[in-house]
Amino acid sequence: MEVPMNSAQSGPHFPVQHRSLSLDIKGNKTDIVISKYEDTFMVIVTQIGCMGTILAAKKDESVFSDPTYNVSVLFGKRDEPLLLACARQLIEHISGSGSARPLVISLGLKDHSQGTLKDIIAAVIENRLW
Repeated sequence: MEVPMNSAQSGPHFPVQHRSLSLDIKGNKTDIVISKYEDTFMVIVTQIGCMGTILAAKKDESVFSDPTYNVSVLFGKRDEPLLLACARQLIEHISGSGSARPLVISLGLKDHSQGTLKDIIAAVIENRLW
């Protein structure tokens, strides 16, 4: 299904609550799908038409210390610190909004610049399901 640029939709036909949108980020068509599963949020961002580096992010809490955030690469580029930072900012936002669900995020990007990742974070937060 083709979604017009700079539009968002929520799908009643998909088995989990989700939101999908397409927008232009720094000259690249960027498709984003945000899904809210029973136990996890999943965000897929692609400028290449398929999944890219897949990261997992979660909040670890302890009775004796402040919460920490754990971000790890499941598949893909392990030498891209900005991808880790993107996942960390999103899990911090999710946790700050009161949700304890972890995040799985796929980033298939042509442009890995800081500006692109900031725009992606802003778009996901603007269209969040948490």
